[in-house]
Amino acid sequence: MLRVGLTGGIGSGKSAVSARLAARGAVVIDSDVLAREVVARGTDGLAEVVAVFGDGVLTADGELDRPAVGRIVFGDEQARRRLEAVIHPRVRARAAEIEAAAPADAVVVHDIPLLVETGQAAKFDLVLVVDVPVELQVERLTSQRGMAADEARRRIASQASREDRLAAADVVIDNSGSLDELDRRLDQVWATLTARIAGHGPDTKA
Repeated sequence: MLRVGLTGGIGSGKSAVSARLAARGAVVIDSDVLAREVVARGTDGLAEVVAVFGDGVLTADGELDRPAVGRIVFGDEQARRRLEAVIHPRVRARAAEIEAAAPADAVVVHDIPLLVETGQAAKFDLVLVVDVPVELQVERLTSQRGMAADEARRRIASQASREDRLAAADVVIDNSGSLDELDRRLDQVWATLTARIAGHGPDTKA
């Protein structure tokens, strides 16, 4: 099994990369999806979030009110850390379960937006970083997600810097071009990953 960490800044197109790796045969474990699952209605995770932050974080139908939680934790590091203490251990435990069920020769890709920020790079055999210039991140966030430019820049600034992510990368995936260019790059990356599984791939950064 090859354990791969995948990360990239907001607006980098990491989701497009993740989907394309899955289409090529990777077992993709999406930490954002798991983070929603572990606090779904009826879970002990949601019960603990309510115990920490109060009933005001619930919608009328008993789901987690994500905007309400966002208002509580945005700009409040202690509150954010309390939320992470509930969610992160559960996400990692669920990710470990999915990985354990994967075939022995699988390429298992852990899609983790905050991989660098949470110090997890060393856990993986390889780290893939989806990279675009900051100005392109801003452009995508404003045009595709409807964010104001100042909000986009705040979101980008709240994550690891581009330089820090690149320093953690074993393989850099430039996603500043077209989807056809991205597919060509991912063909190269997939060949590298499957060669590593076969035991004759390079260990060098790419």
